[in-house]
Amino acid sequence: MSNIKLDQVISHDSEGPEVSSWNGKVISDEKVNRVYEILDSIHKQGQRSISSITANADHGTLIDRFLKGNKASIGDSFNLPLGGNARRALVFGRRSGPLLSGIAYCISSCSMILLNKVVLSSFNFNAGISLMFYQNLICCLVVAILAMSRVVSVEKLNWKLIRVWIPVNIIFVGMLVSGMYSLKYINIAMVTILKNMTNILTAIGEYYVFGKRQNQKVWTAMLMMIISAVTGGITDLSFDATGYTWQILNCILTAGYSLTLRRVMDKAKQTTKSGTLNELSMVLLNNLLSLPFAIFLILTLNEWEYVMNVDVIQLPIFWVVATASGLLGLAISFTSMWFLHQTGPTTYSLVGSLNKIPISIAGLVLFKVPLSVPNMFSILFGLFAGIFFARAKMS
Repeated sequence: MSNIKLDQVISHDSEGPEVSSWNGKVISDEKVNRVYEILDSIHKQGQRSISSITANADHGTLIDRFLKGNKASIGDSFNLPLGGNARRALVFGRRSGPLLSGIAYCISSCSMILLNKVVLSSFNFNAGISLMFYQNLICCLVVAILAMSRVVSVEKLNWKLIRVWIPVNIIFVGMLVSGMYSLKYINIAMVTILKNMTNILTAIGEYYVFGKRQNQKVWTAMLMMIISAVTGGITDLSFDATGYTWQILNCILTAGYSLTLRRVMDKAKQTTKSGTLNELSMVLLNNLLSLPFAIFLILTLNEWEYVMNVDVIQLPIFWVVATASGLLGLAISFTSMWFLHQTGPTTYSLVGSLNKIPISIAGLVLFKVPLSVPNMFSILFGLFAGIFFARAKMS
């Protein structure tokens, strides 16, 4: 701001007012004082304006430097300040997410097993392959609708991917069918205990196929599982040799499915355009490819004649339960992925083992299974062995 020079010559005259000279012009003292006030006001405002502009310029420079220097670290995660309500809602969401996802996973898993037991036993439906076909068809339709609505994304299928995946799918179909028939003949509590044998077979397969060694706690847990399975079968008042045969076959196929899937997954990813294969794509792939195999088995075993003539298919409640079991099969896939994303593999494995407890209790109560004290003890021992196995695998 340029300086304003005021040349002032003041002469004191007792008879007249004081006068001043500014740039050769004579003006009164009152006017001079008024000019001083105006200039002083302009000067003060100018200083404040300059300070404000300088501060804003410095502030802008700092912001620009911060944004340039931290652009990579900010990325898309730049957050605006949240108000009190928004902050509380965010904290609540973070805290309640694992709890809600865990509850959803447990409910869908328990409900799926119980509904399958209802369809096969309570309705006395002897067509497990047809039930599997209907459930898988429901899953495919729902996923296809969601994909076409762009709610979810799935990998596009191609013949290379299908050829790689067929061995996995054959085992998958066998696993579902054997699981269906085992539920028909065995009570749910014993099914959950015998399923522990799958962990033993998987651990042995990992050792011989992948060279993975287990620690001493894992082998101790597996020994406990064997003891519980043997004592459970001996003390089972509703023992059925056919059901136990199906369940043993189911354990073998489930372990084989897990080991084969682990080997095929990387190879399958190489056949996709994106180079990845998410869980939902695998769900769709498994269920879609299982439909031709299911149709082949239904025709070969003449199961279609039974389905066409059985009276239970005329009951609306039967179709409600069967459809619900199909939707729950898909719900298990969604909730398990949600729960795994909210927590982690450690918590997911432990909750999966703990989930057997309410399933077993519900199965015993709802279906009025005859029990003895030794059998009840073997069931509890087997549940404890499953939890101990999950904890041992985490260490």
